[in-house]
Amino acid sequence: MGKQNPFLFKEISRTEHWRVPEIILSQCLKHPNRKIIEFTDGPEWTFKDLKIKSLQKARILKNLNLKAGDSLTVIIQDPKEFILYWIASNFLGVMFVALNTAVKGKGLLHQINTSKSKHVIVDNLFFDEVNDLKNNNKLDVKILNCSELKNKEIINENEVIFGKLSDNVCSMFTSGTSGPSKGVMMPNAHCVLFAIGTIENYDLKHDHVFYISLPLFHANGLFMQLLACIITGAKAIIRNRFSASNWLKDIRKYDVTHTNMLGAIAAFVVAQPPSEYDKDHKLAVIGSAPLPSEPERIFRQRFGVKQVLPLYGMTEVNIPIYGLKNEIGNGKCGKVYEKYFEVEIRNPENDSRVNDGEVGEIMVRPKQPFGFMSGYMGMPEKTIESWRNFWFHTGDAGIRESSGHFTFVDRIKDCIRRRGENISSYEVEQAFLEIPYITEAAAYAVSAEGGDGMEDEVMVALMANKDIAINFVELLSLAKINLAKFAIPKYLRIMEEFPKTQTGKIQKNKLREQGVTVDTWQNINI
Repeated sequence: MGKQNPFLFKEISRTEHWRVPEIILSQCLKHPNRKIIEFTDGPEWTFKDLKIKSLQKARILKNLNLKAGDSLTVIIQDPKEFILYWIASNFLGVMFVALNTAVKGKGLLHQINTSKSKHVIVDNLFFDEVNDLKNNNKLDVKILNCSELKNKEIINENEVIFGKLSDNVCSMFTSGTSGPSKGVMMPNAHCVLFAIGTIENYDLKHDHVFYISLPLFHANGLFMQLLACIITGAKAIIRNRFSASNWLKDIRKYDVTHTNMLGAIAAFVVAQPPSEYDKDHKLAVIGSAPLPSEPERIFRQRFGVKQVLPLYGMTEVNIPIYGLKNEIGNGKCGKVYEKYFEVEIRNPENDSRVNDGEVGEIMVRPKQPFGFMSGYMGMPEKTIESWRNFWFHTGDAGIRESSGHFTFVDRIKDCIRRRGENISSYEVEQAFLEIPYITEAAAYAVSAEGGDGMEDEVMVALMANKDIAINFVELLSLAKINLAKFAIPKYLRIMEEFPKTQTGKIQKNKLREQGVTVDTWQNINI
């Protein structure tokens, strides 16, 4: 891998060197003047800049008496500060606990308590809110304002701790769309394997440019994209917050060749009005999870992107399934990344294998030692539950075809049971997303009238182009083209805005709680 790449981390082929501090210091030593990161709001950093600035942050952390084995929690939106505290924590052997900046109230309290950090470093934007939360709940933790932690001194490089593959260097919380969020403890090898997957499946090289608009407090942005750039010498272009209107402008301005998306972001981009510049760029590879067939078609045809790759993964299990280059995804996830993972479809009730073509739970195992999470922070019972019978239970329903391709069906908990049939909310959503003026869709269960709690009705919340007058009867007739009779929704609702997580996931639990609202249209023919 990468023999012609003069900027590739030389020891990457030997897994014993999969340690984030070693990778970063080695790259900084060998290629100090290589421009590695450019922020869309300025500035531009070389590897030397990255090292010096991170060593300065490490001095701040050392002055706080943080040491190897401790944890540091951060609530930082600014990528320039976030990246440096991430590296500084790694340099000192401190587990970096990255919290979603959108989490508030009881959810935030839960995550701070779970992290068991003595210090929480917070952007100025969130400081008063987090400090009030601490005082009101009498938390035994110091809340530090990021903007007030200034320092020009550095630690000596000899003080950097390289650690082991098994050392937990990061923790990220699942989005928690239902139930308390869980902190995923991530060893060195797990973090690096996210990047290796990108490098090998995207064929990422030093002369490529990677556009990062996803938040860095999730593995996609931090490890799949930024760390992959650090390992290969590819240039990372980082935008603080995703902007659909600026997406193509940035792609063109910075000569971007690669980027990653999530489903919602892809929907926002393709909803932008067509432009004469749609194909005037160098973008060659897009990775997206999930990747419905319609956005894929648009990226290929309208934007002329040659490689549009579906992905399947989780913070807990890395990315065990990748789409293949030069292959149309057509709604599938791809094939197993067999070099490092095993994936099977099994019965969620008894863990037995199911036949190809049958729906079951996606279950995963790593081949690389410490290439998975080491467990859920402070939740050993959840860790044991997820690893039943030596397979990690993803909670996702899926299908394996005889060709080896996998298809994501739904979150198992999001399956809707109606009239004796299990309905995939994903499939219902796709039926509506085929309609040109529908931009987003969320299908979910609401209790049937007079039901006993065992039977559901299907409700679909939608967002549409604002210049379209919605005729619900017409809308439903168009969706019926792609729906089984038992999956036709009884309720439709047009939304001004969906409740979402920071990564763009629709929070269906909040929609379920709202139930059948006064602005809901009812299909009287069901």
